Amino acid sequence: MNYFLSRNYRTLNQAGNKAKTDIEAALTELGFRSAGLAQSTHKNAVLHFLYNIGSVLKAPFTLRKGDILVIQYPLKKWFALSCKLAHLRGARVITVIHDLGSFRRKALTIPQEIARLSNADYIIAHNAKMRQWLEEHGLQRPIGELGIFDYRSTTEAQPATEVKRPYRLLYAGALAPIKNAFLYEIGAHIHNYRFNLYGNGFKVEEAKGSEHFNYIGFVPSDQLIATAQGDFGLVWDGHSLDGCMGDLGEYLQYNNPHKTSLYLRCGLPIIIWKRAALASFVEEHQVGLTIDSLRELDERLGSLSEEEYYAMRQRVATVSQRIAEGRYVQEAVKQAMETLKD
Repeated sequence: MNYFLSRNYRTLNQAGNKAKTDIEAALTELGFRSAGLAQSTHKNAVLHFLYNIGSVLKAPFTLRKGDILVIQYPLKKWFALSCKLAHLRGARVITVIHDLGSFRRKALTIPQEIARLSNADYIIAHNAKMRQWLEEHGLQRPIGELGIFDYRSTTEAQPATEVKRPYRLLYAGALAPIKNAFLYEIGAHIHNYRFNLYGNGFKVEEAKGSEHFNYIGFVPSDQLIATAQGDFGLVWDGHSLDGCMGDLGEYLQYNNPHKTSLYLRCGLPIIIWKRAALASFVEEHQVGLTIDSLRELDERLGSLSEEEYYAMRQRVATVSQRIAEGRYVQEAVKQAMETLKD
C-alpha cells in the first residue's frame, strides 16, 4: 500500500500549509492514504503538538513490508524518527522537500540537514539547482525534481481580455520595507507599466513614484485567483533593483516560491530574476520574462507586442491546468516509486 503522513496544520491560509495539504490531496487521488491520523486544523498549541506526535506514532502500526510512505519535509524533530519507524516495518520513505532549514532560517547546519535527509530512501527536491546543491553537499540518496509546486483551488482565473497599456504588474506578499524595500525604489524608474499590490504593510506615501502604485491590500488566495488585476506576476525579493540579494536572494536561486504557482493559477505570465531557480522553468515553458535587473522592465515591457503577450497567456493556461490538477507532484512521486522499485 501507499501512504502519506498527515498532521495538524492549525490553519490552511498560510502558503506553506497550503502547499502541504495540496500534496496530500494529489496523493489521495493516486490512491495514497494517511498512515497516521487524519488531517486536522486544531489551533490550540497543546493539541497541535499531541496530534502530530500521535500521527507519527500511529503510522508504523499501519505500515507493512514493501509499503511506501511519503513524508513532507521539514517535520522538525519527528522526521528522523518517522523514517526509522517506517524502516523497522519494512517500508520505504519518499520525502518531498518544502524548505531547507540550513538556508534562510539557519535552523540547521548543512551537515545536520544532509544527515537528516539521509534517513529517507528517495528525496524530491524543488528543481535541478536544489538537486545539484544537495548532491554537492553529500546527500547520497536518489534525488528527483518537482519542477514547480501545484496549486489547487475551486476557483478559476478570469479569461484573458483585451490588454490595455501600460501593463500591470501584480505583486503579492509581505509588503513591508524590511522584506521588499525594492518596492519603495522602483517607482523612480517606471514609465511603461504600473503595480497592483496585494498584501499587508505597504506605505504608499513612502514609495518613490507613488502614482505608479495601486495598493489593493490583502485578498485570500482563492479570491485572488478569480479577481486578479494584472498582466504579469512579479517574483522578486529584497532591497535591490539589480538582483535579489542577501539570504532571500540566495535562497531564490534554489527554491520554488509558492507565489509563482499562485500567479500562474491567476492566469498571469511570470517576471522573475534570471538567476532564480525557477527562471529555467519560465524560459523552458515560455510563460514569462526573465530579467537581470528591474531596471530592464521599462524597455522589455515597452517593446512587448500584444501578440507576444497573448501567446504567453495561452501557454500559461496550459501550465496552470497542470498545476490545478496536482500533476507535478503526482509525476514526481510516480518517478520516485519507479526508482525504488528498480
